[in-house]
Amino acid sequence: MARKRTIQLHCPTCKTVVAAADPEFPFCSERCRTIDLGKWASGAYVIRTWVEDTSDEPRDSESNDISEE
Repeated sequence: MARKRTIQLHCPTCKTVVAAADPEFPFCSERCRTIDLGKWASGAYVIRTWVEDTSDEPRDSESNDISEE
């Protein structure tokens, strides 16, 4: 008979094992929840994205050679 694997879930702040049925899930306590919220509010967590050039100017060198008449 195959055994069912159990996955241990950990608090993202202090890494304590947390049960999915706990009222503070995914955190182990209100303290860890508040610490995490403070990190988001202060900008400690950042979602990085690629920087894209959104300017209307063309990139090729031909358009930069404008002759004045």
